[in-house]
Amino acid sequence: MTARDRLEACLRPFRATGVAVAYSGGVDSALLLAVLAACRRAGDFPLRALIFHSPLQCVDEADEAVALPHALGVPWRIVEADPLAVVPGLAQNPPDRCYRCKRFLLGCLLRAADGLPLVDGTNADDRRAGDRPGLRALAERGVRSPLAEAGLTKAEVRALARAFALPMADRPASPCLATRVPFGVPLTPARLRRVETAEACVRACLPEVADLRVRDRFPEACLEVPSPALALVAARRPALEAALAPVGFAALTFAPLHP
Repeated sequence: MTARDRLEACLRPFRATGVAVAYSGGVDSALLLAVLAACRRAGDFPLRALIFHSPLQCVDEADEAVALPHALGVPWRIVEADPLAVVPGLAQNPPDRCYRCKRFLLGCLLRAADGLPLVDGTNADDRRAGDRPGLRALAERGVRSPLAEAGLTKAEVRALARAFALPMADRPASPCLATRVPFGVPLTPARLRRVETAEACVRACLPEVADLRVRDRFPEACLEVPSPALALVAARRPALEAALAPVGFAALTFAPLHP
């Protein structure tokens, strides 16, 4: 069976019940939504895209995410919530931050699903990764992951997304802003916005580098890029330091970005 055949087989039961997709705008959930939309054209069933947005995401992320469900003709809804204000202890950035946040997020999306089963874009490689605390939250909330159930790897997801001509087929992963802050350092809206602004400044200086992170070690910024781009970062270090100074960072280091 092809990757698409395996995925469609996993999605077949949802044609009877309808389904809501936890849609982030990334390639995994985008592929899931696109295949479901194609299945729906062959036999109508309730389908909804639910887009979670909080202070942990970039400000314009949710607005950008709605483009695909709109193009596919899939009803969508942005679910706004603030886990930092609601989830006990989360703002203190504990080591189980991702689990607490994911459990809260899924609860919000399940309520917004209005009784439809909820699926997410976890793939087979995610399940094999060593540290994925969000997987426990998925199991506890009863959320299905059809890509993983069909055994689709990240490479297969990207290949199939290209076949569907999805614009995010080769887009790098975009984890939430909290991942840029060391555990134990409090998460505040100001710190998260500082990281977001810093990354925008760096991208303007490094338009050739699609995948990067600015780790907040305030007053130091640690810029992580793929190893082949480290020489470019070194060459543009003065410009990068000048761009980050108005954000408040007084020092810049850089390191290889590990997937």
